[in-house]
Amino acid sequence: MQPEDLLNEGNDSQKPEKESPLISLERDLKIFKDSIREVAVEIMMEGLSSYPIFIAHQHELSLGEVILDRNDLNSEWSIHASTLEEFEERGVIKPELKDRFINSYKNPNDYMCVFVVVPEGANFVYFPYAK
Repeated sequence: MQPEDLLNEGNDSQKPEKESPLISLERDLKIFKDSIREVAVEIMMEGLSSYPIFIAHQHELSLGEVILDRNDLNSEWSIHASTLEEFEERGVIKPELKDRFINSYKNPNDYMCVFVVVPEGANFVYFPYAK
């Protein structure tokens, strides 16, 4: 926050607050949910993993495989497909936290597990396919 923001006394000419990146992510996930679900089912049916994870980001990232590129699709977020196994192998999920992750993992037929990467950090969110 800038000092002038603290002293703002009815100055309507200031620029509007920046939209949370999660709002644009929700928009993109709604648009692409069927494609994402298809990849999740494929990951599980091929026996690659029982725990598909999708990585949403707006930067360059070398985790998982690109399934939706924001530059190609004119969207705000790129989505990569990955698995619990890759996250563990790459050290994103530590072995001692694997059971906790599995216990909190929601039904992959109803929810996509999204690892959201923003400049402030990263976190898991579950987004329902039916929303």
